[in-house]
Amino acid sequence: MRPFDLSMPADVPAALALLQQDPKARVIAGGTTLLDLMKLDVETPAHVIDITPLARREPSLVAITTLPNGGMRLGALVGNTTLAVHPLVGTRYPMLTAAIEAGASPQVRNMATMGGNLLQRTRCYYFRDTTLACNKRTPGSGCSAIGGHTRMHAILGTSTHCIATHPSDMCVALAALEATIRVRGPAGERTIPFEEFHTRPGDHPEIENTLRPAELVIAIDLPPPRFARHSAYVKVRDRASFAFALASAAVGLDIATGKIRAARVALGGVGTKPWRAVAAERLLTGASAASATWQHAAEAAFADASPQPGNTFKATLGQRTLVRALEMAAAG
Repeated sequence: MRPFDLSMPADVPAALALLQQDPKARVIAGGTTLLDLMKLDVETPAHVIDITPLARREPSLVAITTLPNGGMRLGALVGNTTLAVHPLVGTRYPMLTAAIEAGASPQVRNMATMGGNLLQRTRCYYFRDTTLACNKRTPGSGCSAIGGHTRMHAILGTSTHCIATHPSDMCVALAALEATIRVRGPAGERTIPFEEFHTRPGDHPEIENTLRPAELVIAIDLPPPRFARHSAYVKVRDRASFAFALASAAVGLDIATGKIRAARVALGGVGTKPWRAVAAERLLTGASAASATWQHAAEAAFADASPQPGNTFKATLGQRTLVRALEMAAAG
């Protein structure tokens, strides 16, 4: 790890001022991703800004509160473990609790924060090996993954410049829940719909989200609960703990008299971002809650898949994972 300067601002305005002064500075909270990347020389910031002290001046950053519309607000510095054991979150948004519990290990969840989870970077082994070409790490250098070992790589939302998957479990559930990201910057506060927060690689894999310069994530808003009774999160991985998804699915269904009135579906382990399966949702809405419907929806979700030779199995695995999640959600 290279030497760096560390700042610990006392409040949000001070943190924003530091980010404006040094646009290349990196923000740290739990540090479960950034420190790994700094040790590997993937990230080499000369200036690191520790935002954990901000909670003393702005307790909302570590608060879990109910909103007037019946939704909930999760502060950006809320720990993953804190959220996973929160009884009201578990009752209203069980797929979110399940997704967090499926992520990483208890030790990592104890350190990781909501905001950090949103901004974590890919676990692509080509990205993390500085001896290999990676457009995400060094724009224009090429993508060593394409034509390489691609078992863990994406089949949805890929480009000729990048096929790295987004690693988060939590973000898959947030995509299905249609969360909203609240950010604060020099121009004040604004909100970003979750679907618009992460970006596809396209020609610029190094651009991973729609944050503007010197902006901080301050909270995540969840809409009023609609799918608590019929929701599920299913993750398929190589081992039971501390393994990233080969495929995962977050599902919420609104079912009445055997018909699906509304559906939300998001996929993980298969996309370059937390993947909202809109085609599957359209097929599910108005259909019967039956096994044939689940299979048709799964096929629609992967109709545009573009696998590499080493991960063609992911289309079938992803469909089966989604079918299982739909079965579990329907069963309540």
